[in-house]
Amino acid sequence: MLKTNSLTPYESAIICDKDTEHPGTGLYTDYENTGTYLCRNCGLALFRSQNKFHSGCGWPSFDNEISGNVKCEIDKDERRTEILCNRCNAHLGHVFKGEGYTPLNIRHCVNSASLDFVSNTDVNDSEEAILAAGCFWGVEYYLQKLPGVLKTQVGYSGGTKINPTYKDICDGDTGHLEVIRIIYDPKQITYDDLLRNFFEIHDFTQTNGQGPDIGEQYLSAIFYFNDEQQITAKKMIQLLTEKGYQVATTLKSAVPFWPAEDYHQDYYTVNKHKPYCHNWNRIF
Repeated sequence: MLKTNSLTPYESAIICDKDTEHPGTGLYTDYENTGTYLCRNCGLALFRSQNKFHSGCGWPSFDNEISGNVKCEIDKDERRTEILCNRCNAHLGHVFKGEGYTPLNIRHCVNSASLDFVSNTDVNDSEEAILAAGCFWGVEYYLQKLPGVLKTQVGYSGGTKINPTYKDICDGDTGHLEVIRIIYDPKQITYDDLLRNFFEIHDFTQTNGQGPDIGEQYLSAIFYFNDEQQITAKKMIQLLTEKGYQVATTLKSAVPFWPAEDYHQDYYTVNKHKPYCHNWNRIF
């Protein structure tokens, strides 16, 4: 699944235009958790954490890749060797040999912006969904618990304001909704399953917000990445309509996803609270 439309301008500059992060600024430079690094642009598994090491170069370094998922090309400067995702050609960084950092004697120097990390050491591929169902704290609380969900991230999408903040969203007039970005293993959970759970945790008939949260940022929406997701969402809405519901959920093509501030991520779990405006209502 290509996710180019959901990339921020910064991510697009690196992944599509072959720009480079400033050293020491990437999210994963000193990251040490156990799991797998995926292609930010298509979700393919690229590197395992067991092959990550500290090189002191200022970028995440790996001494091996997942076989067949990373390819090499001579850089346009004709001196370095570029590494790319073997499926979508996303720019990852460069590879260097003979430096002696590890016994494998190779260093894949990778931009953090080209990667997504998930706490799963076996996943080989992934897909993505972006959904809006009111306050993103509650949406994440429920959907991150589903088997097959590899990662959740809350943020803002749908508007035109560049790099919006929570204050911007609360002030209104940004066009952005509070959304959740979900990376999932399609071998464990389908997009159809995700949408069924999405509709069961919020009032998709409410037209002015969600529960007591009123405002454009709390509206219900599905941001689809491709025709397949759009068709699945339309069928789900048709099914709910046939059940007698007046569905207010809108369908939108995926646009840049802007991550929310760190204190919003995994909010209810970190603060040991439960959602006040979401609950599970079995309707399927």
